[in-house]
Amino acid sequence: MQAHPSIELYVNLNDEQQNKQVEQALSTINLDSVVINTLQLAGITLPVMLTLLITDDAGIQDMNKQYREQDKATDVLSFPLLEQPIVQAPEDQLWTPQIEEGAGAEQSTPAFVTPPGMLTNLGDIVISWPTILLQAQTAGHDHLTELIYLFSHGVLHLIGYDDQTEAGYQAMVGIQQAVLQTMGQKAYRA
Repeated sequence: MQAHPSIELYVNLNDEQQNKQVEQALSTINLDSVVINTLQLAGITLPVMLTLLITDDAGIQDMNKQYREQDKATDVLSFPLLEQPIVQAPEDQLWTPQIEEGAGAEQSTPAFVTPPGMLTNLGDIVISWPTILLQAQTAGHDHLTELIYLFSHGVLHLIGYDDQTEAGYQAMVGIQQAVLQTMGQKAYRA
């Protein structure tokens, strides 16, 4: 049985009233179950923690510009803290570990090893609430279905999946659809 993950949740939209509306909507979803189901379907059984930030389009656009050099809003961003993927999958489905460049790269700081019994910090996920609402409306389903789908997508990125190849994209979509079905939602993307 998968241990319940530790999720630090932050909601940061335009105003306090919007924040409260989003927090109320989020309280109707078992975010732990999204993480647990995603990890189980990916074959990961480690006890984990992660951070989830729900923000607006301007907030996610700023992060997308700063960290990915893309000056546009997006639906979800993931910032893995792991140095390499922990999921066992074909190489063409995974992101490539970051290699430090320059003199002395071989003597870089050793990787942090999570002590036995401690939570593995997977990293951070940022999701745009206005984009969730828009994409849900466009797809003709509930915004909570879209949130589950994107949150699962973010978790998959944190553990090592990458959707920059067709194989990675298909693997991720398959797991995200299975998570939706496991949580009583109808899978909707192919």
